[in-house]
Amino acid sequence: MKLTGGPSPLLVRVLQALRPLVRLLVHHGITYTALAAALKPLFLDEARRELQRRGMPATDSALTLLSGVHRRDVRTLTREPRAADAAVAAPAAMGLASEVVGRWMGERRWLDRRGHARVLPRAAQAQGDKPSFDALVESVSRDVRPRAVLDELVRLGVAEETSEGVRLLAEGFAPKRGFDEMAALFAANLHDHAAAAVANLRGDANFLEQAVFVDELGEDSVHELAQAAKAAWQAALRDVMAKARERFDADQARPRPERRQRARFGVYFYSEAEE
Repeated sequence: MKLTGGPSPLLVRVLQALRPLVRLLVHHGITYTALAAALKPLFLDEARRELQRRGMPATDSALTLLSGVHRRDVRTLTREPRAADAAVAAPAAMGLASEVVGRWMGERRWLDRRGHARVLPRAAQAQGDKPSFDALVESVSRDVRPRAVLDELVRLGVAEETSEGVRLLAEGFAPKRGFDEMAALFAANLHDHAAAAVANLRGDANFLEQAVFVDELGEDSVHELAQAAKAAWQAALRDVMAKARERFDADQARPRPERRQRARFGVYFYSEAEE
């Protein structure tokens, strides 16, 4: 066994991935001490899962050894109810507002000839069968009034109501207002991206997780690439959303225990000046 004074190569890579998250925490005044305390339950939960995967009992000693969390903290965190449970819960399912936006952008009925989201009249008009915003919401759910959904989309800065009708402002469900909603999407998307990459690295799966990288570009070239990425996302969104809706509808005939899988498909684009 070879001992070295520095961190393991894997830890170095994880720290590299964590840097943007640390930047966010520092910006919002969350210190290292607060993060370290909040990480204890996460390390214990994942240590327990790893022991279960190995077929070993999750004793206090085993949890301490595997997680590095002090035995005293192991006893406290494993035997007392804790508010941190919410922090380690699985990401919430897509909300009604985001599903409405997804259908608006992904189904031909709600798109114009160029494939962009239509400006929709609030309610169905007596003359003709022109798609309306109310009909869009009701195609997703009749449990919530379309007016309430519109108010929420307007509050989040995702849509606006004009004299022409309801207009989608974003190329996807990306709220410009409402920090809690933005943070929830941030956590869900980043969690699943990281989970796919980790599963591939551990050899547990072979998920799609690819990227294109190019450097030594001018600002105008980066702008063109950003526009190309948005266009590619629009095309992919329509295809994947249509298939997702098709499979969702078909699987409703299956018993509930056979419908326990969830899936997320995403894409990202990032650019920065090299230091």
